Amino acid sequence: MAQAEVDLGGRAALRPKAPRAAKARPLSWLVPAVATGALVPLPLMALRAYRGTLGANPIAEALNQLGLLALVLLLASLACTPLKILFGWTWPIRIRKTLGLCGFAYAAVHVLTYSVLDQALAWGAILEDILERNFIAVGLLAFLLLVPLAITSTSGMLKRLGFARWKRLHRLAYVAAGLGVVHFLWRVKKDLSEPLVYGGILAALLALRLLDYLRTRTPGVPTQKGKREPAD
Repeated sequence: MAQAEVDLGGRAALRPKAPRAAKARPLSWLVPAVATGALVPLPLMALRAYRGTLGANPIAEALNQLGLLALVLLLASLACTPLKILFGWTWPIRIRKTLGLCGFAYAAVHVLTYSVLDQALAWGAILEDILERNFIAVGLLAFLLLVPLAITSTSGMLKRLGFARWKRLHRLAYVAAGLGVVHFLWRVKKDLSEPLVYGGILAALLALRLLDYLRTRTPGVPTQKGKREPAD
């Protein structure tokens, strides 16, 4: 809106009003804080390995911790939309991509630790492991499904693919998480309580998304078709 001022001839002139300062985005610290908190265990684990306090079998311990962190962060990213559905919170959507990418980072380090430190890049032994040990094959498949999700996680890729195709592709996160749970379940062999807990969490998240889908498709219930959730 313009403000009036008087020029030298006594006539009123219009002076553009100074623009207001850009309003700070609320919770601007949220994404950096989540990323920092999610990645802190990685250097701590490296420090423990350097000091020799990672256990009697440090490579096996590192593999276990990295895989668990990858699964936990992936499930946390999948919980963001259900939290919005249940409580109407919008802030979980803002950290969903960060959690997913951190989970992918841990999964990548998990695979690298197995390939480089455990198998010394002996591709024949790795292939034999994949063919003979089902939990390794399932874990590798879960990681491969996460790769295109990480590549297409940017806003630019969302625009390039189109929201509908992008959304269909990123539903593979549930498949990857399910395979991650199976990988964990087959890996532990004896005490199945912990992987079953994560499997139960994933099942609950899937059930909630399915119920929400059915609710929005019920005649007489308004849908949010056309509304896009932010990529970040």
